[in-house]
Amino acid sequence: MNGRPKVELAVGFGGALLAVCAIAATQAWLDRHFLPSFVVDRAGYVRIEAIVRVIAAAAGVSTVLARRRVAALIARDPRQTLSVAAAVVLALGASEIALRRVHVHPAEWLFHEEEPRRQPDARLGWTLVPSRVGHLTIGGRAIEYAIDADGYRAARPDAAVDFARQTVVFAGESVIFGEGLTFAESIPAQLAAMTGLQTANLGVNGYSNDQAFLRLQRELPRFRRPVAVVSLFMPVLFGRNLDDDRPHLGDGLVWQPTTVRLRLASMARLIVPYRSTDAVDRGVTRTRDVLRAVASLARARGATPILIVPHIGPEDAAEAGIRRRVLDDGGPPYLRVDLDPDWHVASDPHPDARAARAIAAAIASRLMMASGRVVCGSNLDCSRR
Repeated sequence: MNGRPKVELAVGFGGALLAVCAIAATQAWLDRHFLPSFVVDRAGYVRIEAIVRVIAAAAGVSTVLARRRVAALIARDPRQTLSVAAAVVLALGASEIALRRVHVHPAEWLFHEEEPRRQPDARLGWTLVPSRVGHLTIGGRAIEYAIDADGYRAARPDAAVDFARQTVVFAGESVIFGEGLTFAESIPAQLAAMTGLQTANLGVNGYSNDQAFLRLQRELPRFRRPVAVVSLFMPVLFGRNLDDDRPHLGDGLVWQPTTVRLRLASMARLIVPYRSTDAVDRGVTRTRDVLRAVASLARARGATPILIVPHIGPEDAAEAGIRRRVLDDGGPPYLRVDLDPDWHVASDPHPDARAARAIAAAIASRLMMASGRVVCGSNLDCSRR
């Protein structure tokens, strides 16, 4: 009986702490620590956060109000309470052991059979499986993903890039790759049709900016006459740059291997993607350094660097804040492309063919502006403005 007041106090304190945390987690605090999502739109994200806050506050208040009843149950049979606690610990331990027997891909590559098919790569994390054709139904359309022998997206798996020709090289992720689009609808293919220049699509689904840079480092020396290097930054994809469950670049752009964690901890980070202020600050610095390095790599090969920042619909305050911190506060020059809010693949946030065409047209315009240093394709008007 003597221990019951202490148990009651502990239970009440825990409930009060939960309620206070729910109240203190204002939208401004959440925006600092839970970064914008590419998959969930702003309204949906805020709705989820509000629901979680309400549930947490209600649970905290209920615990405070029921503290005496809970304390009485614990004090009545402490051995049963210890048995439950031990069972929970054992269950977590068993779950960790079971998960370690299962090969788990990084967060951006959770499904092995997903198209376009990917394969492990020791330095980059993963690359596309070369010389194959994958099929996917997305937005009600049957899409074919052909990957050539070099691991680039192509019209056909046997359509090889001519490394001796003038080429616009694209580095990036699924937007560059053309998720949900036919090859002809993708940004690189539409730019080729507009300009007559050869394009090479190095986009790999799920890539962060540092992975795209590492792949560009590997592939760009193969191109003898690169005209331009096109890369991409989107605030809703910024969170990928903070992930370390894959090979990544650390401070000073030093390559780092995958950070190994408990599998349960990795799952918790996936479900609750909290980012500390320090992690976000370091991510901003590293992303800015990576984008500068992409531009420097392009210029070293005599190519024009073009960083595109596409955005479908209005930009919210959280996204604008990330863009300003990464790009406006000392980052490289960029080409912002604002797109109609309806220009996305059906039931998918990726840009559709209309958006891809608008992005390609913006790149073509930038190439015209740089025509003093770029030899233009046969279909591009290179007259100076």
